Amino acid sequence: MTKGDKILIIVITLISITSLGFIKNKASGYKEKYISIQINGEEYKKIIFDKNIIGKTIPIESEFGYNLLKIEDEKVRVIDASCPDKLDMHQGYISSPGELIVCLPNRLVIEIKGPQEINEVDHISY
Repeated sequence: MTKGDKILIIVITLISITSLGFIKNKASGYKEKYISIQINGEEYKKIIFDKNIIGKTIPIESEFGYNLLKIEDEKVRVIDASCPDKLDMHQGYISSPGELIVCLPNRLVIEIKGPQEINEVDHISY
């Protein structure tokens, strides 16, 4: 292995590490994403992702029923519900803007929202 090969390997490695750091930083960001909890079509609560909310459970009680949310690192899921089918519990975690968890019997919608550029459509086919 020549000196030029070693320099080339080091340069490619540094570029790769820098690119991965940039992509990870751009893709995440507590300030950008939040959880919108809607009951019967109206926003009930807005929870901003930050380090203080990680690991917390949030009870949601309404005239339609009960749900319990678990918030992790920039993702959320339903861990308990009073609805008979429990489909919202089986939907698992959501983490990207535009993803939803829906509980029809309890009229609950949990949505991840973020800045407009994240929510835009990538491409439309005709």
